[in-house]
Amino acid sequence: MRVALGVEYFGSPFRGWQSQTGGGTVQDVLEAALAQIAGQPVATLCAGRTDAGVHAIQQVVHFDAPVARPLTAWVRGVNSHLPDGVAVRWAQPVGDEFHARFSAHGRRYRYLLLNRPQRPGLWQGRVGWFHLPLNLAAMQDACCRLPGEHDFSAFRAAQCQAKSPVKLMTAASVRQCGAMFIFDFAASAFLHHMVRNLVGTLVHVGKGAQSPEWVDALLQMRDRTQAAPTFSPDGLYFRGPVYEAHWGLPEPADDFLDGMLT
Repeated sequence: MRVALGVEYFGSPFRGWQSQTGGGTVQDVLEAALAQIAGQPVATLCAGRTDAGVHAIQQVVHFDAPVARPLTAWVRGVNSHLPDGVAVRWAQPVGDEFHARFSAHGRRYRYLLLNRPQRPGLWQGRVGWFHLPLNLAAMQDACCRLPGEHDFSAFRAAQCQAKSPVKLMTAASVRQCGAMFIFDFAASAFLHHMVRNLVGTLVHVGKGAQSPEWVDALLQMRDRTQAAPTFSPDGLYFRGPVYEAHWGLPEPADDFLDGMLT
């Protein structure tokens, strides 16, 4: 039986999602916990790999269960073997044709940026930080230039392995809640470091170093060296993939982020 899981995690202690030599990744600890319940190794595939320090509100994972277990075992049982900061929210059977990555037709990210002179204390590791005042209207103007199908080479990390830099951005926005700026992005897919590079560029606009029209120029130039530096991973949250309704998978429960900010 193929099973889909919804997983949330605090990414700061981990070396990213994908398993690698030396361990220390979210995939490593999740597969180890699944193996405890299955009694044998279990391989997982995820909707979107996250980098070191990046968090997930809803990472979707699928695996082929080698033994029959009740769904509660894949949630409560697995959680009992996971370290702090990682939790399975739900488990659901899916057809063999479901693939956590390839069945998704979109992905969503949120970036939380604390904007005040003092660095974060309570929010350390959970938000990015910028000390100079930011102009919300200018950043909103810049965001409006991002939706559509573009070559996002100016926001692509040098080590990116994507076959094409052309992606369809379906939404880009920024709003303010007190000292916190909340950036939301949705696209067909994202390039390596794309969101962090976009946030860095929007912050450049917000502090007055560039006009909102600079975003148009960067999209045309397609040159990573001309854009702003990559922003910290601390405030980046993978909000989850987008699937067709017929899969019946739960939507990410990320309202708690808004509740914490009001």
